[in-house]
Amino acid sequence: MAGTVAPAALRDRLASGEPAPVYVLLGDDEHEKAALVAAFEAIVDEGVRVFNCERFHGGEGPLAAVLDAARTLPMMAPRRVVVALHAERWLQPKRESRAAADDLVALEAYVDAPAPHATLVFVAAGLNEQRRASKRLLAGATVVRCAGVATVADAQRWVLARLRESGKEVDRAVARTLAAMVGPDIGRLRREVDRILLYAADQPAVTLADVAALAGPPVAHDDWAVTRAIERGAADVALREVGMALEGGAVPQMLLGKLAWVARSKVPAVRVRAAIDAVFRTDTDLKRSAGEPRLLIERLVVELCGVGSDPALRNDARRAQARRRPERRAERRSESVP
Repeated sequence: MAGTVAPAALRDRLASGEPAPVYVLLGDDEHEKAALVAAFEAIVDEGVRVFNCERFHGGEGPLAAVLDAARTLPMMAPRRVVVALHAERWLQPKRESRAAADDLVALEAYVDAPAPHATLVFVAAGLNEQRRASKRLLAGATVVRCAGVATVADAQRWVLARLRESGKEVDRAVARTLAAMVGPDIGRLRREVDRILLYAADQPAVTLADVAALAGPPVAHDDWAVTRAIERGAADVALREVGMALEGGAVPQMLLGKLAWVARSKVPAVRVRAAIDAVFRTDTDLKRSAGEPRLLIERLVVELCGVGSDPALRNDARRAQARRRPERRAERRSESVP
């Protein structure tokens, strides 16, 4: 296996000018993955980047086009960078076909003998590591895991690592307090940590006083409330919990990542395909602004509660969401009154 490296170690390697030929960025931390993709593209001089950096999106063309781009010689530069976003759509196609199978065979051949003048970066939320193509790719690539935070304990570890990476002295009480205040929301955690680092720029350490001065009031978090509600098909409870998270500042895309984990891990096997399809559709709708983000997330919650269940359960789930609509309309009307 080429190995697994942390995001910070990858940045050091890219700064040294010695990238590996194939990388896989995995995980739910979209901010981290986007920042690393930008770091890869920064390898190429800005003046010729337009000729030597290409991005492809899974499901929008064959994987063979990605591999051909990687094999193309660079123009006026020593290296090309090719990024394959949403790579799981190629590696785990919804429908088996001869073309999809040929693509995966071609991928295995490329990983065995990658182009020396290119850095090929696959970006995915997650992969089924039991599939042959995924196994071969992960064995031949340098893997970077960009995990989000799913629990307050994860948030505490993330805060501690981030502050220490920034050169600050910090003890676990600081990380524990900030994690309890913000909760498992990677977007808010980043914002709060960045504010604290700016505030404490001239200090060798980050203290509890710094956290108290800048972070918001403590809030209660039940990391598993939404998961438990979806598991038992309690759409009203799940919608209420998701609504509280959104009103508390949670980012819809990060909630989507958590719901994707629920779909993959907590939905019975016979329902997984439909659940993953619902997550994929919501991801697409969010990216193309096909509806209000909150409504899209709530629709997904309702589907996860009712996927594969009897019609009565699905109807109960829809009624639970419908009951919330008059409340939202009333809230919008009240906000519009001067």
